[in-house]
Parts: sequence; structure tokens; C-alpha cells
Amino acid sequence: MPRHTAVRRLTGVVTAASAVIASIALSPVASAASPNLVVSEVYGGGGNSGAPLRSDFVELANRGTEPVDLAGWSVQYWSASGSTPQRTPLSGTIAPGARYLVKQADGANTAAQPLPTPDATGTIPMSSSSGRVAVVNPAGQVVDLLGYGAASESEGAPAAGTSNTTSSARRDVCVDTDNNASDFVTGAPTPQSSAAPAAVCDGTTPPPAGTTATIAQIQGAAHRSPLEGQQVKDVTGVVTARSGNGFWMQSSTPDDDPATSEGLYVYTRSAPTVAVGDAVSVAGTVGEFRPGGASGNDNLTTTQITGPTVTVTGSGQTVPEPVVLGVDRVAPAQNVKTGDPGNVEREGVPFSPATDALDFYESLEGMRTAVRDAVAVGPTNTSYGELPVVPGQQVNATRSRAGGVVYGGYDQPNTQRIILDDPLLPRDSMPRANVGDVLPGESVGVLDYSFANFKLLLTQVPGYRSSGLQREVTAAPDKQQLAVATLNVENLDPSDPATKFSRLATQVTTNLRSPDVLALEEIQDNSGPADDGVVASNKTTDKLIAAIRAAGGPAYEARSIDPQDKMDGGQPGGNIRQVFLYRTDRGVSFVDRPGGDATTATQVVGSGPRTTLSASPGRIEPTDAAWTDSRKPLVGEFRFKNQSYFVIANHFASKGGDDPLFGRWQQPTRFSETQRNAQARVVRGFVDKLLAADPRANVVVLGDLNDFEFSRTTDILVGSGDTQLTALARTLPANDRYTYVFDGNSQVLDQTLISPALAKAPGNSKPRYEYDIVHTNSDFWDQDSDHDPQVVRLR
Repeated sequence: MPRHTAVRRLTGVVTAASAVIASIALSPVASAASPNLVVSEVYGGGGNSGAPLRSDFVELANRGTEPVDLAGWSVQYWSASGSTPQRTPLSGTIAPGARYLVKQADGANTAAQPLPTPDATGTIPMSSSSGRVAVVNPAGQVVDLLGYGAASESEGAPAAGTSNTTSSARRDVCVDTDNNASDFVTGAPTPQSSAAPAAVCDGTTPPPAGTTATIAQIQGAAHRSPLEGQQVKDVTGVVTARSGNGFWMQSSTPDDDPATSEGLYVYTRSAPTVAVGDAVSVAGTVGEFRPGGASGNDNLTTTQITGPTVTVTGSGQTVPEPVVLGVDRVAPAQNVKTGDPGNVEREGVPFSPATDALDFYESLEGMRTAVRDAVAVGPTNTSYGELPVVPGQQVNATRSRAGGVVYGGYDQPNTQRIILDDPLLPRDSMPRANVGDVLPGESVGVLDYSFANFKLLLTQVPGYRSSGLQREVTAAPDKQQLAVATLNVENLDPSDPATKFSRLATQVTTNLRSPDVLALEEIQDNSGPADDGVVASNKTTDKLIAAIRAAGGPAYEARSIDPQDKMDGGQPGGNIRQVFLYRTDRGVSFVDRPGGDATTATQVVGSGPRTTLSASPGRIEPTDAAWTDSRKPLVGEFRFKNQSYFVIANHFASKGGDDPLFGRWQQPTRFSETQRNAQARVVRGFVDKLLAADPRANVVVLGDLNDFEFSRTTDILVGSGDTQLTALARTLPANDRYTYVFDGNSQVLDQTLISPALAKAPGNSKPRYEYDIVHTNSDFWDQDSDHDPQVVRLR
């Protein structure tokens, strides 16, 4: 029962929920009790072992007072979570109160009893335990739906599951409350056809049953409703917002407990008939919706009423004033959830909005909420109309140089950020904001949750004021400096628009000042994502090199090793890899030694100043298990000013699969770290071999490490003792430590580390390098890549 679904591409994320979530086409559903035809019984165990009947069947009933001509009508069946229905056409007429038997597929148990003579015959093999059955009129509208067992769609809560010996039957064929769980009972199958005696129905639905409850009582002081699964009635409030398949309502007589939300979503399945400002009284079943369904295991649920009966008791009411974050209520700073409760939805887990941000936002779920003078802490995602912001007041966090918020440690989750979202606004209403831009005044909406984040679904277009942020330009190297840079070019392939190539070229020539050596990540093969066995990437690099020349840059040459097809992860068929570009006009040369290929490990040979690689370019231990479905490190030897430089280009495993910061599992587990730690150990082992052969070796380890400068991954690469590498991101001021912005957190994912000989000269405490993270992408809505480049100038 999704309210706002989309497919998101998450790369290089901080936490979780990076698996792509896609919605499927579910069965259409009825939005009100059927006035005539209803499903009266469903049986899918026909002909199975132990089954009393030979055939599956669907039984219908006419609860109306007039006969129904079935020309153009059909019965449709879906598996529990299937997206494609099977259809059986109907014919004839159903008299008032009469049944209509639709025979479906036979099973192998021919000893079972046959059905009574059916009124229609289909061939659908139905599940014996779970499924969805709909009655569809000639206009293609579902007039009644039964979801039973593990059905992903139902009226209200699904009816109980069935078996080879049981069916799901309507308790009273004259009654349809639009809640399968209460309307149907499981028992022995009792098929009846039009030959059976008709029931006497007056065409009315009895008044809704259930417990009178307030919105606050339904929400409760917890992440799941204390009334979940129960029927409630006389739930009153004012309509505050509408979506395509429901509406939000909020109490005009709130209780005194700030832990219980006064807002609630009512899921109507189709467009609601109420208007903002209507006073309503609602009856229905209390449910919990988990965004992403079975794929959204990490997501919290949101409370809603399903199968509703809605009565408008007034119109033109004043909607409640929004709660202004940072003014009326301030989210707990830098604390998502206290302790280690595991599943926060588990009964008995403390609920503490005053100290835990996860509970704080839950206590506002569904309510009108606002942020005043909000500051963008991430760029607008124009594909999904989302913009992460923090309030303009009382934000306790390290701010980035652009005005964002720095994720500087696992104890700094930036709990005061919230994501503005636009599904309730006209298309393209969200301002195209860069980090640091301001949304003056109040941005107002209803508080919701999806994709592991609390979101403010805006109900009015926000204001906008640019901060004038400009892309950074680094300093040019002098004649004695070797400039080594790295940039993730985000799945670059020859079919990308020419503008992407030209803009990346401008970053190389203008913002990076044409570095001597450039390590690129996410270079795709010549056919891009086409899964056609192509692995060469020369067309991709040639096109980028030509674009750099066209932008006024130098002539670069490329070195890389083609991977095995579909062995390095990334976009299927794209075969991403690292590539070296280097310029020759400043005295830099590449030492080519044959023998490097996708599966051959290069070795350290020689000693002292004569230390070299057995293959250059080469791969570091490419068959090690650490690189399963991941990019293998590329190492090459360069010469500059009569010295060798060993550059190791990396693209470690992504953070996909980690628990999200604002998910139901607390504290979050970072599952993906295990592989990156193993990868760091392999690379560090190779560095140790280089430094054992020559303690003064010039070694640069760089690339998209997909991990933070404060992480265990970085610690492993740094090492200890006299051979420690210098992690250059750690040397920067806190406000400059970021290469990537994810959901409003500015963070380091790309890094550069250098060996002792490159860090300081013997007997001299002054650094021999200049390092710069060049902020050209992550802060901007019109990115050329989702990562910032970085450069180190080595003397």
C-alpha cells in the first residue's frame, strides 16, 4: 500500500538502505464497500493431497437489491505478491442475494469430490494458502477484493491464510465492511452456485464496528500503534493534506503528551474525496505500513487507517499550526537512539523523544511540521524532488565550508537534518538548491518516513535564496611539484552526453589545473551498461582525453587493465575499472612493463632505488577473495625528476547493505566494512612490500575507498610505526573534510594517503606536500559526478 514510491540509485552511501527499491504494479483495489457483487468464498486447495474437493473455485454473491448483468465482468486472480493477473470472464445474471460459482483448475487428486455445477469455468491454478481475488466490472474497476494469507494487497488487513482443506468465506454475504480480516473466516469449503437458495439482503452496510479512539491513542508513544490490527471508529480531526491514494488528518483537540503524535494517514487506495480543511470522522482498521514492503526490512513503519469509512462533518476548518523544528521543538542533537535495543519496534524498547531523535520524529509522524529559514545541507535531487535541510536555528553540528553538516564520526549522525520532499506539490516545484542555500520563511508540510529517512512532504512551494556558492579551483603545481589527483567519474561511457565529457574536462583543466597523474574511478567499457561481453575501455578514455584537449588541456595518455566480464561489480555490463591518465609535457613518464592482466598479480622486485614492479600497470592480488564482485587495485610506476612514484588507484566495495542511520535496527550494523577492511589489508600488504624493499619509496594510495577518514578501513591503510602512511584527509580542518554528500551528511569517501618519504624530508618537520579536496560536485545540484576530486602536489 505505497503512498510515495520511487526507484533510487544510491552510490557511496554512508549507511544502508542502498539497495535499489522498485515498486511493482499491484492489483487495482476497491475504495468503498461494493453495492452489489462481492467475493463470498475462495478455495485454492482443490485436488491437492487431502483436499475434500477436486477443483479450485471462486464464489461470488450479489448483496444488492437488483440483478446484475455479468456481460463484460470478470474474476481476476493474482498470487500473493504477483503483478500480473489471470482472468476468467463471466456471463449471465446474478439475482439479488444469489451466489455464482466459478470453477478453476483441477488438481491431481481425482478421488476428491467434484464441485456443484458451476456457473462459469476458468483454468486458473490458485494457491492453497495465499492470494488475491478481485471482481472487476466492465469499466475495468475493481468492485471487491479479497487478499488472504500473505497477500501484498487487501481491503483493510488480509484475511487469514488457507490450506488444502480450508477456504476463506465471507461471514455474511450481505455485509461488506471493506476489511478482509473481519469480513472473512477460514473453514471447510462450502461452494454454492446460482442453484442455491438466495440470501435476503437490503443493500445496506451496518454501522462500522470498533473502538472509539483519538489519533493520539492510535499513534501511541511507540514506533508501532498499540491498536495495530484493531478496528476503530469516531476518529476525528481536520484534513491537512491529500495524496493520490489517501489523506492526512490531525486532531484539533490534542492531548498533553508530546510523545504521541496528533497526525495520522488514512489510506483510501484511490483519490480521496475529502478536501483540506474538512472536519472528518473516520472508522477503519489500524495498520502499519513499511515502505518497500519485504525489500524495506530496514525501514520503520508508519501508522495508518486502512479500509476507511469517512464521514465529513464540516468544511472550511482552520488547519492546526505547524510545529516549527528548531523553534517549537528541537531534535536531540547527535543521538539517534540510546543504547543497543536491536529492533526499536520491539515491545518494551524505551521511547524517549526528549533524548532520541528517532523517537522525536516518530512523535511528530503525520503532523503539520515546518522548518524556518531552512539551510540546504545537500543539493537538490532533481530526479526525486528531494532536498535535505537543517533548521535555521539551534543546529548543534560541525558545519562544512559550504554551509552543510560534516559527518565527522559515528557519533555525529546529524540528527537535526530532515529531507524536504515534493510528492504533494506541482511537478518541479522544489528549488534547485546547492549546499548552503536558504529557504527563507517557513517550509511547511506533513511529516512522513520512507527510504530510511524522515521526510517533510511539502504542502506549499518553499522560498529560495542562493548563497552564491562557486566551484573550487585548486592551485597549480610549480615546476618542482608532481600533481597527483583522483576523481570518480560516475559510470562514464562513450554513450554519455557530450556535455558530461566536456564538463568533466573542464574540471580537469580548470578546477584541478591539469594534474600530472589522474586516477579515475568508474570508467566503463566501450559499450557502457550493455551486457555484451565487451571489456575494453579505450573508446571511453579516448573520448575524455579528446574533451580535455578541446577544453585547452594537455595531451594525456591512458594506462589501465581490462577486467574480466562482470567480475568487478558496479552497474551490470558496465565493467567499471580504474584508469590512469598522465601528461608527458611536464617530464612525467609511465614505466611500462608487460605481463599485467585481469588475473595476474604484479610483484615488487628489486630493492632500494631500483625497486620496481614486475608488471606496470598491474593489479594487486586480483584473485584474493577480498575483491569478490569488487574493483581490483591498479598500480603503476611513474617517473618524475629521476625518481619513481608508485601510484595505487583503488575503488573499494560500496556501503550497500549497511543498516541506515534512521532505520529500525539500532545501533546500525555496518556489514560492508568487513570486505573493505579485508581490501585495505591486501593493499597495505603490498605497500609494506614496497617499503620493505625501499623505505624511501614514493607511494601514493588513492581513490574511492567508500569509507570515512575516521574508519577502521583508513586505520588499516595507515598502518603503524615507521612505515605509517599519512591519510591526507585527516590533516584538513574539520569543515573541509568531505568528498561526497549523502542525505545531508558531508563526508569523506575518497582519500589520498602518502608514504613517509613523500610526507616529510629527513630532519625537516615541514610537510613536503600540498593537499586539496576540490569541491566541484558534491555541494551542487547540477553535478558532473557525485564525488569531489582531490589533488596532492608532491615536492
